[in-house]
Amino acid sequence: MRRHICLNAHLLSGQAGYRSAGINGYIANLLRALPDAAPDFTYTVFVGAQVHPPAHERLVIRRAAWNTEHPLRRILWEQLAQPFALRSVRPDLAHGLAFVTPLFSRVPSVVTVYDLSFVHYPDRLPAARRWYLRLFARWSCRRARRVIAISQSTARDLMQTFGLPPERIDVAVPGVGEQFRPLPQTEVQAFRARKGLPDRFLLFVGTLEPRKNLPVLLRAYAQLSASQRQSVPLILAGSRGWMDGAIEATIAAHDLAGTVLRPGYLPADELPWWYNAAEWLVYPSVYEGFGLPVLEALACGTPALVSDVSSLPEAVGEGGLRLPPDDVSAWAEALRRALSDTAWRAEASARGLAHAARFTWAQTAAQTVASYRRALGMNGDSGWFSVDSDQLSVVSDQ
Repeated sequence: MRRHICLNAHLLSGQAGYRSAGINGYIANLLRALPDAAPDFTYTVFVGAQVHPPAHERLVIRRAAWNTEHPLRRILWEQLAQPFALRSVRPDLAHGLAFVTPLFSRVPSVVTVYDLSFVHYPDRLPAARRWYLRLFARWSCRRARRVIAISQSTARDLMQTFGLPPERIDVAVPGVGEQFRPLPQTEVQAFRARKGLPDRFLLFVGTLEPRKNLPVLLRAYAQLSASQRQSVPLILAGSRGWMDGAIEATIAAHDLAGTVLRPGYLPADELPWWYNAAEWLVYPSVYEGFGLPVLEALACGTPALVSDVSSLPEAVGEGGLRLPPDDVSAWAEALRRALSDTAWRAEASARGLAHAARFTWAQTAAQTVASYRRALGMNGDSGWFSVDSDQLSVVSDQ
């Protein structure tokens, strides 16, 4: 007997920009891989009127009557319209693909949590959205039969912050798309020429916001010699986030305007080229649900310098170097070595390629299906990937 799963995919974005990356990418790639992960499941996918999700014969798409791109409209649909939609299709299980499930629904649920930045970095969201996530995410996690985290780090955070027991948490790590791979050097050089990029540069990819910790990176970069900075610029690629004034101030204070470049948001189809063209990826963030740009860069053969906190050690593996996020001197020394030690870069690149090869969206889908089976009390959940309880400690609820 086939089991029927309903997935709330209203956070899928219908436009380019920061909302089309991150969580959106995880949801879109999961939907592409999910139908092939198990033949005994069928799926109904709830989306907004503005979205065109991946097509598959076992993905039945149900569009809302209105555009849910705006957060308030999406919240209203999730909590007021979704219970009626679930009642009409009568699924065996409902999967909230982004933090919350509907309050007024009796359908058994699974919920995916990417990170708890709305708890630890509350100022990055408007007050209404912050209130909604802090209240409903905690409630949804406690009510759900299974909670899916996208990293061991997020799983630990769910235990420590929401007091969830490890036996109810599963981990479904992101995959890396096949487009992220080493590309022919002649074509990479042609891309550099089209974009006017230097032969060597350091690259950061992500929203320019405080938790990305970019002022520390900029102060470390400023400690390089002027000739090093001229020969290897630093490119900060991504949409501007909240409170990015500290980045501007640090660039001005250290006279870095000539060697720190900001191209803005990078289209998804260009990302593999940017990763291939870069010398190193630099990622000093203090908090990430997973840090997918790190894994994508490794898959392209570009090693990474990352912070040694949150989920970033999981993302980088041995494909680079992990550094204390607040140690400017350590970052400066790592940058010097990264720019001068070609043998080390080659070794890190090879290790990074091997590490990234372990992460596929097919695996993500298999881990998600295993969570469904567990939630439904089904047998034969091979491919199960649960939280690493040896690395976690049960804590009391806060």
